[in-house]
Amino acid sequence: MLVYVIITIIVLIAIYTVVQYNNFVKLNIKIKEAFSNMDIYLKKRWDLVPNLVEIVKGYAKHEKETFKEVVALRNGSYDNMSDEEKIEANTQLSSGINKIMVLAEGYPDLKSNENFKDLCQQLTKIEDDIANSRKYYNGVIRIYNTKVKIFPSNIFANIFGFKTKSMFEINENERKNVKIEL
Repeated sequence: MLVYVIITIIVLIAIYTVVQYNNFVKLNIKIKEAFSNMDIYLKKRWDLVPNLVEIVKGYAKHEKETFKEVVALRNGSYDNMSDEEKIEANTQLSSGINKIMVLAEGYPDLKSNENFKDLCQQLTKIEDDIANSRKYYNGVIRIYNTKVKIFPSNIFANIFGFKTKSMFEINENERKNVKIEL
């Protein structure tokens, strides 16, 4: 009888271990899916920025530093970046876009330019999509990180090498109002 109890306990532990491992794998797949969805919008924005910069450049020729900053950042190869590099580059790109949009406020002719209006509408739509996909991505990361940290799943996370992951957050510079002196 004792042998059956021990075998039953071992089988239950084995089943529980497999279930825990599979749950971590499923959450990792969800994280990859969430990042992939967000990455699509980040790439769209990445590709839209040079057009926006070129249009604004024509109106604000003396604002070279802002353009150099954005263009230098944008010149990297997006496809060759790691997920973390993409997040960092897009955080910096957001700051540059904010500066460009504030710059545009000082040029009424620019604001009435049809190409600029169209790009701004596209950018607004993409920014909304990015915000929504960030929420989903961060929600999946929150669920995963909770599972990695709470007992008893944290034991299995340590055994199988699952570590917490970073959320997609804005940096301190993005929290501040952008000031442009003309």
